[in-house]
Amino acid sequence: MDNSNSVWRRFLRHKPAMIGSIVFALIVLSAIFAPLLTPYSPYELSQSFEAAPSSEHILGTDLVSRDVFTRLLYGSRVSLLVGVGTVIVYVIIGGILGTLAGYFGGWVDSLIMRFTDIIMSFPFFIVILVMVSILGPAMSNIIFALGVLGWPPIARIIRGSILTIKNQDYIKAGRVLGYSDLRLIFKHILPNIMAPILVNATFGVSNAIIAESSLSFLGMGVQPPRSSWGNILTDAQSMTILAHEPWLWVPAGLMIVITVLSVNFIGDGLRDALDPKKIQ
Repeated sequence: MDNSNSVWRRFLRHKPAMIGSIVFALIVLSAIFAPLLTPYSPYELSQSFEAAPSSEHILGTDLVSRDVFTRLLYGSRVSLLVGVGTVIVYVIIGGILGTLAGYFGGWVDSLIMRFTDIIMSFPFFIVILVMVSILGPAMSNIIFALGVLGWPPIARIIRGSILTIKNQDYIKAGRVLGYSDLRLIFKHILPNIMAPILVNATFGVSNAIIAESSLSFLGMGVQPPRSSWGNILTDAQSMTILAHEPWLWVPAGLMIVITVLSVNFIGDGLRDALDPKKIQ
């Protein structure tokens, strides 16, 4: 309990992490309560095409007269779901493979690590584009593709962490007492390596948001009329819009930057708070 309180206090003292937490919480709340924050539907057409910001449309309207602010709010749902969903998929895959490699060692470790090296040798974004083009540009397929290709780093982290603690006295004592491998792994090993897993997962959310936005911008992500920050930016591919209609691209670009920065700040705070060298 004292250790957890110490970690929490160190996190609270990390100002960028606290700012990031507040900003990220506001983004999550705006995504959840989007219908209460705007009177429009993200698919609703108005009478104003490419209208500048006004009291009726605070961030203007897009090329087909939809409210930009509304699409921005609903687009945050897509980005957050992709970020969290991707991390869940790759933590499960990487957790299983990294645990098997680190705990059992030998040929199991060699086989899994060589497979990991093969996956990491492929250009990540190119393979993602190929997978999404084959599976189809649906949000579930994007989560699946990003998760299936994103597990190697977390697998390496878990493997390395297990290698450092599996021969410690309390693990040896557990074996002597007849504890099963599953009990040793889930009750005595994994709880002690949650810190690096949690930090890596936090940064993984921001990476997945960037990847989804990039795919949507290229037309391989979430498809219109469903809104995402990436396909909102797709409307800004002409010099006329870039120069004279900033409401079509600046808000979405800022939301991506702000969200990614806030998540990264949270990750930095967690890394510092969970650092065993900083116990006071």
